[in-house]
Amino acid sequence: MRAVVLVGGFGTRLRPLTSSIPKPMLPVGHLPIIERLVMNLARGGVTEVTLALGFKPEPFIEAFPDGQCAGVTLRYAVEPEPLDTAGAIRFAADVAGIDDTFVVANGDVLTDLDVSALVQFHRDHDAEATIHLIGVPDPSAFGVVALDADGRVERFVEKPAPGTAPSNLINAGTYVLEPSVLDRIPLGQKVSIERATFPAVVADGRLFGVATDDYWLDTGRPELYLQANLDVVAGRRPHDHCDAVHADASVAADARLDTSVVGAGAQVGAGAVLERSVLLPGAVVAAGAVVADSVVMGRVGEGAELRNSVLGADGVVADGEHVHGERRPDPDAT
Repeated sequence: MRAVVLVGGFGTRLRPLTSSIPKPMLPVGHLPIIERLVMNLARGGVTEVTLALGFKPEPFIEAFPDGQCAGVTLRYAVEPEPLDTAGAIRFAADVAGIDDTFVVANGDVLTDLDVSALVQFHRDHDAEATIHLIGVPDPSAFGVVALDADGRVERFVEKPAPGTAPSNLINAGTYVLEPSVLDRIPLGQKVSIERATFPAVVADGRLFGVATDDYWLDTGRPELYLQANLDVVAGRRPHDHCDAVHADASVAADARLDTSVVGAGAQVGAGAVLERSVLLPGAVVAAGAVVADSVVMGRVGEGAELRNSVLGADGVVADGEHVHGERRPDPDAT
């Protein structure tokens, strides 16, 4: 089984973290998001993945120089220009020579979905396309999917007003497609699979959906990216686990860590406190500093306090400074 993984986005919602690294290369529990995603695809029977690349392809190629990830063969399809989701899928599938049933996954989604079960459902229902669905408490901020009793998609409702949604099921970002779907996508054009391609398949009655209650998280916002890390270190994933502190990190003996992840090469000084936070590789938290509910790439000075914040690679909290609810450097600064 082959798959296309969409990793060409700009990751704007995660800035300033993504100012220096593409979103799917950000680590979750010491492994890049993309590696954890590919590991789950491999568990579902995928043996080859084509990365649909656009923004900063070099870090992916450098991270997997032998063309292997989690035992899966990697291919790279670098878009000459942004092609949106459907355009990127068509481009990558053409590069890989895909001519049989294949899987597509959004590169910023972490899930424990059984991909092989999704493929089997797709085949059992003679579907042209099948999408993974997940239930959410408030679907009003999403594209909501209405299914009939057989799992056939009847319609999509984009961001329905609260209380008017036909269901609480949303597109979870993993698909099984037949090659005929590619014929619906104009070559070399910017096309959305959600807004253009899927509605056309619905019109022919051949789009199906499968709702599950598996672990699922879109890592595209800082608070969700933080949650993804904490879920791994807290053992909330059946297949994915990690040690809280990387073997190459330096943590003072009297520092206190509470449900936090400390990446390779990170430093935590004497008496420092980390609560529900992530220190990315190379980050520094100096002596006596307190970091809570934050993601840190840069440096937190001695006796400083950082809460509910995101510190990019060039971000600095000065000695003794108290920072709450900020992103540094400011991603909106010109």
